[in-house]
Amino acid sequence: MASVKPTVLPASISGDPAEYLRPTHFVDSDHPAVVAYATEATEGCTTPIDRAQRLFLTVRDGLRYDPYTFSLDPEAYRASTVVHSSSAFCVPKAILLTAVARAVGIPALVGFADVRNHLTSERLRALMGTDVFVFHGYSVMYLDECWVKATPAFDTALCDHFGVQPLIFDGHTDAMFHELTPDGARHMEYIRDRGHYADLPFDSMLAAFDDVYGSGNVIADTDHDDAFHSAAKDDS
Repeated sequence: MASVKPTVLPASISGDPAEYLRPTHFVDSDHPAVVAYATEATEGCTTPIDRAQRLFLTVRDGLRYDPYTFSLDPEAYRASTVVHSSSAFCVPKAILLTAVARAVGIPALVGFADVRNHLTSERLRALMGTDVFVFHGYSVMYLDECWVKATPAFDTALCDHFGVQPLIFDGHTDAMFHELTPDGARHMEYIRDRGHYADLPFDSMLAAFDDVYGSGNVIADTDHDDAFHSAAKDDS
């Protein structure tokens, strides 16, 4: 299933949507590099939905998904840092999408959930000690008076490599991970909602990582996994 009906007003999102246009520490949407990225990506777009779709595609495919880019450095999660990256994992990509949406006048937040990835690589599963990814990140944008979720994590090349469909964001329905692959195999399972935020709850995220993975299973600064790099080679 490619999309689900959007939530009109998630319980954890309250107040005037315009509140979520303001820059924050991590979602620094007023940074010149972020503004320039958003402006260039949305050139020629005439509606908020057009801009949101263009930004989604730009972040989805412009930054290769790589879970081994995980970092303990908070600066690595600021949109103004991510915008200069060629690869990132789900949280920085969600932060960047949220920031560039705000930069072009679309209220946006970052959302988080724990997911079970049935197609994760064996090496990554062994390093993490589980196939559960806590604090998976996505963006939530306010379009046509609805909050709509968009997941820019997996780029098209990676999806092709793993045999799953890339997510399509139409601006009206939630673009969340598919439960099944096209051939019916299990893909992604959402197991816990961790809410939506105006900014990245960095300390809470690290505490959750430590609780689930333990300090011995942190993947920061480890060697890269061919399962994620061969996709880029296949696409070259």
